[in-house]
Amino acid sequence: MNIDWNKNPLIPAIAQDATTGEILMLAYMNEESYNLTLSTGYAHYFSRSRQRLWKKGESSNHTQEIVDILLDCDADTVVLKINQNGVACHTGRKSCFFTSVTQDKIILEQEVDTDAIYGVVDTLYHTILERKNAKESKASWTKKLLDDKKLLLSKIKEEATELCDAIDKESDEQVIYEAADLLYHALVGLGSRDITPDRVKQELSDRFGTSGIEEKAKR
Repeated sequence: MNIDWNKNPLIPAIAQDATTGEILMLAYMNEESYNLTLSTGYAHYFSRSRQRLWKKGESSNHTQEIVDILLDCDADTVVLKINQNGVACHTGRKSCFFTSVTQDKIILEQEVDTDAIYGVVDTLYHTILERKNAKESKASWTKKLLDDKKLLLSKIKEEATELCDAIDKESDEQVIYEAADLLYHALVGLGSRDITPDRVKQELSDRFGTSGIEEKAKR
């Protein structure tokens, strides 16, 4: 039985620990990532949020070595039996399934310092998404911004102006402080639209070799 990629251009891929049987994560595969997984022996996926292929562990080195691949009866979902190197979840936990609905609490502790793996920008962005998707509305400035679009937009404009003023006439330390404020609020804005920083990085990467004048002319 083969996967009909014309009918199912993206299929769910469940990563399961080959030794313990524990479900570690769920992601998606297109034909290219599936073939890369088969040819390399390591899990590759297609990120819907980043809109690109990615090898699991490309940033963290927490790769997934393939032991077996199981195809379901409809040929539209796969289970990857894997040996997980490090942890599977971007939060630094062994599994992405760490929140118990019935117990209403987190049941897995963080095992890895995510700042050291992903960098502070990506870690902050994922924290923003956690606030956005939180079951309860806690006393959080991030949550308040996400719930009030008008406030969010006004703060981004305010912080941009304050950074300009700091660059014009303030100390280096103040410039750094204001830049951090602007970056944080910009990340909240991206989070409100579910646009990952990775896509912004890709856009910047695509502009290498193109002058600013040429880039603006293409808009």
